Amino acid sequence: MSHHCHDEHEHEHGGHEGHEHDHSDDITPAVQHSLYQHINFDEITTLNEARFGMGRDVVKKTWAERRAGVELESDADEQLLMTVPFTGQVKLHSISILTSPSPSAPRTLKVFANRDGLDFATAEEAEPTQTFELSQTSEVQELPVKRAKFSSVQRLALFFEDNFSEGEEDVSRVGYLGFKGEWMALGRAPREIIYEAAANPSDHKLKGAGINQMGHGVGGRGGGA
Repeated sequence: MSHHCHDEHEHEHGGHEGHEHDHSDDITPAVQHSLYQHINFDEITTLNEARFGMGRDVVKKTWAERRAGVELESDADEQLLMTVPFTGQVKLHSISILTSPSPSAPRTLKVFANRDGLDFATAEEAEPTQTFELSQTSEVQELPVKRAKFSSVQRLALFFEDNFSEGEEDVSRVGYLGFKGEWMALGRAPREIIYEAAANPSDHKLKGAGINQMGHGVGGRGGGA
């Protein structure tokens, strides 16, 4: 199991060399209330990612790393389905996402709270907890959630249903994902919880395909064998 030593409270100083700087208020609004340290990175799964682990690696980016490194890319078509578990119970406030001004930017994001066993077929048919219409922009989009519907979240499923290409571009790309809110331990669990990264294969089966989360190359719409 990997150890995550990232500090989500990283900040960029550019231009502050050579003089005193007070760090007391140096945590930017972008990382206040961040749930970064409460994400169970080892159990993040992403269906239809072009390379195994891409989705997890994008979520593992800190705010300071948001424009650097790997992007999440879809494989067989424009759809992506990511599940993000937390190490306790969270009151979600917002989702932060960085895409791009290009046609590969996702357009519709459907978010499901505490929903297990989703595949692309059920994600298209099920009623999401909230739906967002995203923008084509190079800026980070802050998506406020309806807090009453996300007051006791243990896992989120994010379904990127389409992109801005109107069916012309099969690849959707996401550069950064972050989550803000309040975290609570479950019962008497310790503050720093480590889960075994052993997924139940039955939780990750796709319609018509008896595979688990390792079957990351299977597509979204019509992606089953």
